[in-house]
Amino acid sequence: MRNLIILILFTCILCSCSSTTEWESLMDTDLSKWDRYLSYKHKLGYNGDQPTDENGNLVAPIGLNKDGYGVFTVSDEEGEEVLKISGEIYGCLISKKEYDNYHLRLKMKWGDKKFEPRKKLLKDSGILYHSIGEPGAEYWRTWMLSQEFQVMEGHLGDYWSQITSAIDIRAYLPEYIMNPVADAGQPFLPMGQNEEIQGFCLRSGNYEKAPGEWNTLELICYDGNSLHIVNGQVVMVLRNSRYINDGETLPLDKGKIQIQSEAAEVYYKDIEIRQLSSMPEDFAQYFN
Repeated sequence: MRNLIILILFTCILCSCSSTTEWESLMDTDLSKWDRYLSYKHKLGYNGDQPTDENGNLVAPIGLNKDGYGVFTVSDEEGEEVLKISGEIYGCLISKKEYDNYHLRLKMKWGDKKFEPRKKLLKDSGILYHSIGEPGAEYWRTWMLSQEFQVMEGHLGDYWSQITSAIDIRAYLPEYIMNPVADAGQPFLPMGQNEEIQGFCLRSGNYEKAPGEWNTLELICYDGNSLHIVNGQVVMVLRNSRYINDGETLPLDKGKIQIQSEAAEVYYKDIEIRQLSSMPEDFAQYFN
C-alpha cells in the first residue's frame, strides 16, 4: 500500500510538472484571444495632450474592437499564421486574459513601412507586460500601465517603464547624459517612477538578425522577476516589478499582455505562452 501511495504521488507530481511545460498558442486567424485597441494617428509635434479638432474640441480615441481599420490582420504564409501590424494608427492588441508566472515566446520581423511621427526614426513596436488599468493612460494615450520589453530596430529587449511603473535592473550606473546599460554581472539599479534613474535601460547587446529574418523574443516572468531574451541571449535581468498608486508602492507582477502598433509595419508569428511553477533552473542564477 505504501508503495502504491508513493507511486500515485509521484505520478501526480509528474503530471503537475508536465502541465507547466505545455505551450498554449495565442494565435489564430480571428485573434480570438486578443482585444484590439486603437487610439490616434499621431502627428509630428505631438506633446502628450489628448488631440483636438480644428475647433479645439477633444477628439475621442477610436476605441476597442472597432472594425474597418485593418491595423491587425492575420494571413496564411506557407502554412503559417502570421500577424501583420500595419502601425498606421497607434494601438495595441490586449490579451483577454491576465497572466502571472509565465514564459512567453514569439517571433517577429520588420516590414517596410513607417508612418508619422516615426518616418525619420527607427521602426518601433513593443511587448507590454503586467498591464493593468485602462488603455490610453500614458503619454501617447494608447497603452495601459505596464512594463515594456522594447521591440525597436537595434534595440530588441530594451526596457521602458509605462506611467508609474518601476523595476530594478542589473545594469551599469549611467553618467551625465548616458543611459544605463544592462549587464548580468552588475548590481540591480532601481529605475522608473520615484527613482533617481528614469524608466529606460538599454539592452546588454544587439542580437537582432538581418532585416527580413525572423527574431525569436522570449519573456520570462516569475514572482515580480523577469528576463528579456533575444534570439537565445539574455539581454536584461529585472526584479521587483512595481508601480506607484496615490503615493503607495504596489507589486506589479501580473496583468494582461499588450503588443504595440507604433507607426511601423511589423510581423509576428508563433505567439505562445506557458505557465511556470518556478523560475526555470537555467535562469534562476541571474537573481542570486
